[in-house]
Amino acid sequence: MKPRVIQIGRLQASLESALAEEFDTHALWRESDATAFLAREGGAFTAMATSARSGADAKLMDALPQLRVISNFGVGYETIDVEAARNRGIAVANTPDVLTDCVADLAIGLMIDVARGLSAADRFVRRGAWTKGQFPLATRVSAKRLGILGLGRIGNAIAKRAQGFDMQIRYHNRRPVAGTTYEHVPSLVELARWADFLVVAAAGGPATRNLVSSEVIDALGKDGFLVNIARGSVVDEPALVQALSEKQIAGAALDVFVDEPNVPAALMQLDNVVLLPHIASGTHETRNAMGNLVLENLRAFFSTGRVLTPVA
Repeated sequence: MKPRVIQIGRLQASLESALAEEFDTHALWRESDATAFLAREGGAFTAMATSARSGADAKLMDALPQLRVISNFGVGYETIDVEAARNRGIAVANTPDVLTDCVADLAIGLMIDVARGLSAADRFVRRGAWTKGQFPLATRVSAKRLGILGLGRIGNAIAKRAQGFDMQIRYHNRRPVAGTTYEHVPSLVELARWADFLVVAAAGGPATRNLVSSEVIDALGKDGFLVNIARGSVVDEPALVQALSEKQIAGAALDVFVDEPNVPAALMQLDNVVLLPHIASGTHETRNAMGNLVLENLRAFFSTGRVLTPVA
């Protein structure tokens, strides 16, 4: 018999098809009464496929008493109660590395866009404003100071790309990263005060909620830019909206928000912010690789009892 896998929310169509081919899958999101279904059938499932959007809390795990493995579509796993899974002996896997390059590429693209005003200039041309005057001067990216919040896989990939722009690079982590030549700054406020660009590449979750506080945003100053390709929860969003509205910082480029897909209405009216719909990993190549790793983690678990990419 094929292992039974419960799918919590929608996944990429190709992944859903591949899961159904290889495993006995059931889409919980199709159930009109998920609680009643789990009460009847929850004990039949040994594996779960989920994503950062859908997650898996302790209550859901309790409803799946035979659950042994959770394979997450995405590198972020803050919506999965990892401690609850660990206490129940459930292995949890995510999809690191395969999305690093695309996320880092987008971070650099956002940095250039917000500094040079690419999206704003596009709107300027489209509304016919060029026939009435010149677009305002913008800010150079090359040779500027880049502060990175979170020097993990993605943070390192961003730094590597930034070196090609001759940028000075410093970072903030809870503790210094061994083996790197970049300077560690113990205070995030001090890093923001030093930086021309502050790129947020830290993991989400309670430990980093509002880590980029109003104090950090203030420290960036009127010439500083914020780029967030991590999680919306890492930034104090109301403080950022106020800072952008009052031009306390030069601009921001955001791929993530606190209450996705709901974006603060005040941001929609501003030309000093670039808004993207959480697309950092949104390429055919990366999403296919992520789907493959979800499958590989399930295959590995059912053949060896271990996943390939366990979460920390």
